[in-house]
Amino acid sequence: MAHLLSTSCSLNFSSGCRPYTKPLIQDFLVFPTSLTFRTSKTPFGRLLLQGGRSQSTCTVHATTLSPSREAPKEPSYGVNESSGGASKSQRVMVIGGDGYCGWATALHLSKKGYEVAIVDSLVRRLFDHQLGLDSLTPISSIHDRIRCWKSLTGKSVELYIGDVCDFEFLSEAFKSFEPDSVVHFGEQRSAPYSMIDRSRAVFTQQNNVMGTLNVLFAIKEYREECHLVKLGTMGEYGTPNIDIEEGYITITHNGRTDTLPYPKQASSFYHLSKVHDSNNIAFTCKAWGIRATDLNQGVVYGVRTDETEMHEELSNRFDYDGVFGTALNRFCVQAAVGHPLTVYGKGGQTRGYLDIRDTVQCVEIAIANPAKAGEFRVFNQFTEQFSVNELAALVTKAGEKLGLDVQTTSVPNPRVEAEEHYYNAKHTKLIELGLKPHLLSDSLLDSLLNFTIKYKDRVDTKQIMPSVSWRKMGAKPRTVTA
Repeated sequence: MAHLLSTSCSLNFSSGCRPYTKPLIQDFLVFPTSLTFRTSKTPFGRLLLQGGRSQSTCTVHATTLSPSREAPKEPSYGVNESSGGASKSQRVMVIGGDGYCGWATALHLSKKGYEVAIVDSLVRRLFDHQLGLDSLTPISSIHDRIRCWKSLTGKSVELYIGDVCDFEFLSEAFKSFEPDSVVHFGEQRSAPYSMIDRSRAVFTQQNNVMGTLNVLFAIKEYREECHLVKLGTMGEYGTPNIDIEEGYITITHNGRTDTLPYPKQASSFYHLSKVHDSNNIAFTCKAWGIRATDLNQGVVYGVRTDETEMHEELSNRFDYDGVFGTALNRFCVQAAVGHPLTVYGKGGQTRGYLDIRDTVQCVEIAIANPAKAGEFRVFNQFTEQFSVNELAALVTKAGEKLGLDVQTTSVPNPRVEAEEHYYNAKHTKLIELGLKPHLLSDSLLDSLLNFTIKYKDRVDTKQIMPSVSWRKMGAKPRTVTA
């Protein structure tokens, strides 16, 4: 099966949007006419082999043709002034740009005037195919997405299809695009997925840690001044019985004081991979002078941004299942189809939350205010804190206004976590740099519920209940169905 990029080949696609048709697996498994094949040694390649697929993989560098019409004029924000006075757009590589946060971010940065390249193996789409899942929203192939964006805005987004665990591929992408900033979303991002079985746990850690290491080495080797903006997670901290600081904590012990990285208490193999990433990034900043910003993001909700609303082919994915769906998104889908809201255990689990529109805003702020050489910054990226019970109450209230009979049920907690705990996390640094939050208002909840009602015929109710247990995960690979 072909999924990786061969640096010597390219594909050209004409511009223009077309009526939406449901993408097939052929839409994201690209088979160009001339490719160099080689055995994949990446975690993605091994994941495919476990399914009995061929060992031969290839890589594809896809580009789009310039549109026949002139691009619309608009202010450019992602611009540097060269020494000669001419303006030069900042070049941002978005790794994982076909995913939930990555796609919205890539379009937002492109609209703001940055030159954007997406790097993605498209493995997230494969996960859906393997597990029998589907986005609530129909999502187009990455090629159709980029083609539509070009047609609507006149702006090009370069596309590199390949696995960042393949350093040869990543090196060629770096040398070709020459990024000023790298936004790294390109990781397996689901805690439940990492807890399905041994093979998924190993894949998550190898893919995430090796991929990030490769990005660090690519920056060191090819783009020393490049700023790494890495998506971390608030889950690195766990739920300590003290306030959570932004990355660092000042401690006085036996009469001596030092500022140290905040203690990490990860709660899944996924969260542990993020902790390993943070340690590796901090070390390379110190040893090599890399500049990096770690965005410890809370739980994201919503699906719409100004850019993804421009056309149905630009729609973002919306996960509601027990593997990839996050709490608020899942609750809204459950309310829309008349399924009781599934509160895990006692429901006192408290986390930071933010709107997808704030995710893209935070990334833009980090790029526009880069870290200094050798600096490892940590920003806690969320806007509000809610317990699971509080979210359920908010959705119930909003649903009643729409005439929905919203019930709540407590289900056995599949995770190993404190179900009632203290939680107070600091999140001031992005606000100080200009973040204007979209808070979870009644009108926003109303909009989100109406959105899920619109697509409720696409809901597979068998996927709603949790199907992955932290305590029951085993060594043998298994297929997960709800």
